[in-house]
Amino acid sequence: MHKPKITIHYCVLCQWLLRSGWLAQELLSTFSDDLAEVALAPAIKGTFKIFYNTELIWCREQDNGFPEAKILKRRVRDRLDPSRALGHIDR
Repeated sequence: MHKPKITIHYCVLCQWLLRSGWLAQELLSTFSDDLAEVALAPAIKGTFKIFYNTELIWCREQDNGFPEAKILKRRVRDRLDPSRALGHIDR
């Protein structure tokens, strides 16, 4: 089975690198053995999108802002292993 790749596209002009890096760290802390990689992809024009392989799972414009770490972790978990418990995040 192939491990999934998470790609975070972030606007460099908006200086969203730190936010992107923090979310990448959160995902790697929770799903380190289950992900092939978490990649940061510089973009422009206010872009902030997160992909699970090729599936868009977060878009700043469509989802009205940036994800909380727990919401993003739930979205990744729901695709990776829906039966997996995330502890306090599931409360």
